[in-house]
Amino acid sequence: MKRKNVQLSFELFAALVKFHLLQDASYENEIKEGLEKKLDALVNHELYARYKTAPTAEEKEKARLEYLDKRGIQEEFRW
Repeated sequence: MKRKNVQLSFELFAALVKFHLLQDASYENEIKEGLEKKLDALVNHELYARYKTAPTAEEKEKARLEYLDKRGIQEEFRW
């Protein structure tokens, strides 16, 4: 598997530094929320990329539906 870089916002990075290096536990919830938000964005990006690069129409449709489900798009608003 190819290693990829992930960018974090400065605020999340600063909270991580303060939590780990200064041992300030007050940043725990901020870090948890920031990492969950980042993970959701990464998953959404991966699903969208799979949809756009699927080799067959069947795989493309499956990936499209997964992406729309993950994003929470209601069925009546889908194309």
